[in-house]
Amino acid sequence: MNPAKGKENSPLVIVTGGAGFIGSHLVERLLKDGFQVAVIDDFSTGSHDNLKDFAGHPQIQIASCKISECVHLQEWVKKAVFIYHLAATVGVELVMKSALQVLEDGFDETRVLLRAAADAGTPVLLTSTSEVYGKSSRDSFDEEDDLLIGPPGQPRWSYACSKLADEFMAFAYARERQLPVIIARLFNTVGPRQTGRYGMVLPRFIASAQNRENLKVFGDGFQTRCFCLVHDVVEALVRLQKCPSAAGQVFNIGSTEEISILELARLVVSTLESSSGVEMVPYANAYPLNSNRDGLERSQISPVVDDMRRRKPSVGKLHHFTGYVPRTSLKEIILITARSLAPTAGGHQGG
Repeated sequence: MNPAKGKENSPLVIVTGGAGFIGSHLVERLLKDGFQVAVIDDFSTGSHDNLKDFAGHPQIQIASCKISECVHLQEWVKKAVFIYHLAATVGVELVMKSALQVLEDGFDETRVLLRAAADAGTPVLLTSTSEVYGKSSRDSFDEEDDLLIGPPGQPRWSYACSKLADEFMAFAYARERQLPVIIARLFNTVGPRQTGRYGMVLPRFIASAQNRENLKVFGDGFQTRCFCLVHDVVEALVRLQKCPSAAGQVFNIGSTEEISILELARLVVSTLESSSGVEMVPYANAYPLNSNRDGLERSQISPVVDDMRRRKPSVGKLHHFTGYVPRTSLKEIILITARSLAPTAGGHQGG
């Protein structure tokens, strides 16, 4: 898509990862709000289809590349009034297969962006993840909680550590370069445009229910999550942009409606009036161990899955600063998401 020239008097906002699931919804909202939007996305997990409705829009510019390879980066950052940094590897399946890419790209690309933002004094909102809370057993996660990350032999924690490194680096720029920074930790965002391709649970379940296939639940199914509609997440992100006192703070963004993965599968089936069944799949079958070049027995290799049993956010701080908390019910989220999905094959979760 060729860059288009926007109105010169409209403020410019940069969205990295703007062709992704959440990023494209944010781009849509910003365009509706009258901003010029500059998207930087290498389309490794993002999709041109996510931006097809904005093709030719006079207020959007798109750079199909990594942040570090964007020839317009310095120019755009100097002109921008705000930067949303959403670019990241997503999905448990992809993280487990490409831990090196997650760590290297996450750190390198964020460093390039933060340095440019600090040089220009442009505020940044960095999206992080509920994964940073790690193996904590608290009833709900608070922004000031200590974090308990799993061992380095577990590839799934690569993503959490990558986003934590981003958070530490962002706050270092805030302290040492006076860069206005906001951290938003997102909890299981779902909705239209999300794909089950990288292990996301809800679109996988919905696709299976639409195709009358068994919904595959990994482990014992008693692990719980809170699913938040992408439009609610975008509203929270936009409100944080408009809140000067949010700079220097960390915010959870997510629903507080908690449900087990097994109950989610049953709710999808009943809500969509599907004839599908629910199938339990052991983690060992869901995530086969990688082959080991040193010839170690399978029993000697660290397991690749170390799942969080609960992941419920405390959102009181978000409400205090912005007056907003996500409020769309899970049943409504299922219906909204199902209407956006054509029947396709699928069926497992990584959420």
